[in-house]
Amino acid sequence: MTPGRDQGTARLGGRAVLLVPAGLALALIVVPILALLARVEWAQLPRHLSAPGVGAALRLSAVTTTITVVVSLVLGTPLAWLLARSRHRATSWVRAVVTVPLVLPPVVGGVALLMAYGRRGVVGGPLLEAFGWQVPFTTVAVVLAEIFVAMPFYVVAVEGALRGVDVRYDEVAATLGASPWRIFARVALPQAWPGVAAGAALAWARALGEFGATITFAGNFTGTTQTAPLAVYTALESDPQAAIALSVTMLVVCVVVLGALRGRWAR
Repeated sequence: MTPGRDQGTARLGGRAVLLVPAGLALALIVVPILALLARVEWAQLPRHLSAPGVGAALRLSAVTTTITVVVSLVLGTPLAWLLARSRHRATSWVRAVVTVPLVLPPVVGGVALLMAYGRRGVVGGPLLEAFGWQVPFTTVAVVLAEIFVAMPFYVVAVEGALRGVDVRYDEVAATLGASPWRIFARVALPQAWPGVAAGAALAWARALGEFGATITFAGNFTGTTQTAPLAVYTALESDPQAAIALSVTMLVVCVVVLGALRGRWAR
């Protein structure tokens, strides 16, 4: 047997060893999705989606997730740029704080939001006393909960993309008289656009699937705070097929959006 053939056989053997765990990993993701699709009553899908509260939950999720992504773009992008460019010793601590919601249990996040924006919260208390504004159990609470859990995904993705942009471009622009804002908007950001698209998609998907912080901080009121995941949870108790139909709808929307954006961040 020739040395080239020996090497080819060794590579095939190595790949075969990796195929088993890779296949199991793929199965753990794909099997539940296929099981969900197999249980859908496709002919009755329109009727289930027209059930009371389902349409309102979908509309609310569409509105709140859109607001979450816009806020993440407006506020999270400058934060990601500062984290990517800063060399201050405190930067690592700021980055750690930003990423805490990634690992924090969602219910704990909801409790933290209550402590911040509740009637006796550090922010909610003064707002209630001064203006009579009550944040918990409102649509605003839904948006705040989604921002809390979703914006870190955006910041992490965009910071990584900005770190990949050669800092020498910033230095050249600065020597030509460009202001920090102009360097950020005209030099760094366009080059990091695939990362921005990826971060926006991740933030949107995380906001769409948010459950724990929302139900703890905003409650589960139809038309006001009941988002699509909360509607699925509620429907499971009374109409499982409606829950399945709504779950499949969310699955399709996520696949379409992520599939459309994938070409932007995979370049």
